Amino acid sequence: MNMLGITAILGFVLLSVTHVFADDHMHIAVSKPPMHSVVNGSMFVVMEKGDTTLTLARKYLSRTPYMATTEFERAIRSANHLSEKDKPKPGEKIIIPSIESQPVIEHPRGDAKDSEIRAIYFTGASAGSLSGLHKLERWHELGGNSVVFDIKDSDGSLSISFDHPLAPKTRHPRISNLPKYIRHVHSLGMHAIARIALFRDEFLVTHHNELAVQSRAGKGPWRENGKLVWTDPSNLTVQDYNIALAKFVAQSGVDEVQFDYVRFPAEGDQHDAVFHFLQPDTNGKIPQHERKDVISNFLARAYSEIHPMGVLLSIDVFGVMAWQRHVDLASTGQDIPAMAQHCDIMSPMIYPSHFFGMDGYDRPGDAPEHFISISMERFRKVTMGSGVVLRPWLQAFGWKTRTYSADYIKIQVATARDTGGIGFLFWNAGNDYTVPNKAMPQMMAEQNRYFGRVTVKEQNSSKPTNPKSGNLVRATSAVHAKAEDQVPR
Repeated sequence: MNMLGITAILGFVLLSVTHVFADDHMHIAVSKPPMHSVVNGSMFVVMEKGDTTLTLARKYLSRTPYMATTEFERAIRSANHLSEKDKPKPGEKIIIPSIESQPVIEHPRGDAKDSEIRAIYFTGASAGSLSGLHKLERWHELGGNSVVFDIKDSDGSLSISFDHPLAPKTRHPRISNLPKYIRHVHSLGMHAIARIALFRDEFLVTHHNELAVQSRAGKGPWRENGKLVWTDPSNLTVQDYNIALAKFVAQSGVDEVQFDYVRFPAEGDQHDAVFHFLQPDTNGKIPQHERKDVISNFLARAYSEIHPMGVLLSIDVFGVMAWQRHVDLASTGQDIPAMAQHCDIMSPMIYPSHFFGMDGYDRPGDAPEHFISISMERFRKVTMGSGVVLRPWLQAFGWKTRTYSADYIKIQVATARDTGGIGFLFWNAGNDYTVPNKAMPQMMAEQNRYFGRVTVKEQNSSKPTNPKSGNLVRATSAVHAKAEDQVPR
């Protein structure tokens, strides 16, 4: 018997001796300790029908320091001297090791909004997996200092447990204990960014049709190109749900909450779409609001509730919105100067491969320096004086480019920095960062060239041809699909 077993038995003997005081006399009563009691960091449970070491690992993972189910299952087998082939039977007693004595409480690091963040993106499934943890540690070793991870994806699925009437119920959340996961990120000296896809929420509209954009034709919920995926951004119930989720995440210790899909739907039959904010008031008058007012007012409310919690708020916006064309503003509602007033960081999605029909480039994906510099210059000008930090999403995937390589990564990083960006976020839907990992050691060896801040001199740059109507919005919208679909955002 190993020391763990001996210690546990001695602990049970001590616990079984109960002192009872009555009538000034001391009596000693011997009783059996209850199952599931914690002794010296271990818990004893009795196997029930259907239990396996894997189901036990899933059930108790959140109460241990272990980060992934697979490694915790191995620990359970080791503590009970079970081989990979051994299958405990119902009625057998099993040791559950390393139970933490109290819930994990984590706090934000208090990083400044203009900290130079070098981040990669993880789905909730990746973040909570052993392979994802290894990727995170590898990114840290190479010089990365942050991770963006999903709390709510655009299909409405949650990576965590969240007690709310509108939230999906998940028996085994991908991130079993959010404060514990953040603690692990912080233990690496890294900045934790929690991504919430706001108004594109397939789960919510499927289970609550009344919260969806409605069809003017009277056919129930409106569909974007046949897909029922959009909640009504102007519906206060939808807004309140997302703000409640953001505040729950903020109190769990993240350093930054990131809003994605902070916009109206940009595709589909817009004339058939009916939104709550356009409904007549009690006097029969239609409010004179526009989509941009809904988005900026929502952000103002969200920021006023989240920022006092000591957490940064960042927002993702379409790259094309740097041009602030009326057609794009009218559809998305992303008024960049107004939105910049109600967030700490703005992250334009300036993936070179998405700039279709611009400046005569047949393959814009092969011209990263050109399109990143143009976009960043425009974003810098339209946000000037707001105090917002520009931290762009960069392309970490090979979609529609023949030149994707470590050099491609380096060009993007250097260009973004030289045109006013502070830090960067790498997006890869499949969470494959092989190429950025190759580039990082090279960039770390020449930090003055790729990292740090530079003073950008305002100058008259060549004016690009306006993007063809809807092209860039449509491209970027399409790649906001579920990360599991392996489509770039």
